[in-house]
Amino acid sequence: WLAPWGDVGNAKPWRNIIVHQTEGPAGSARGGAEVQAKNPTRRGVTLWVETDGTVYWAVAENLVPTHGDGANRNDNKYIDNKPTYRQVVRDNSIGVEFAGNYPDVTTGPTAAQVAAWKILVQILRARYGIPLDRVYAHNWIDYKDARYCEGCWLATLARVWGE
Repeated sequence: WLAPWGDVGNAKPWRNIIVHQTEGPAGSARGGAEVQAKNPTRRGVTLWVETDGTVYWAVAENLVPTHGDGANRNDNKYIDNKPTYRQVVRDNSIGVEFAGNYPDVTTGPTAAQVAAWKILVQILRARYGIPLDRVYAHNWIDYKDARYCEGCWLATLARVWGE
């Protein structure tokens, strides 16, 4: 815990979860989380997940990092974007960053990250009352990298697990 939980009543009214994957190497989640903890409003997320499954809660629940500025995907490429277009943004979405897909951005999460995600997504959904259909991949709501769909597999897993 780099930023401990507080009273959930003081947290931002998180309505969505956005799954990200960083192009950092294995071992980079802790460093990213420490930098994020020192400057919560910089480009980044609230939680970071290392390749070994360690989760770092980097930003207090009542602060908003700038991980979901856009919500500018309006092409229905991955999902129907009518409900997300300019609606799933940083002010209402908690972000989770999975480290380790460097040097190949198409590399998926590790087994340890998937195991951690299975628990973490349940905790986040229960704590903030986020419905299953409001777990999004970064690429589903915002333009990113044409080489891969950032967070798509993890967001899909979360939705399948909840069924």
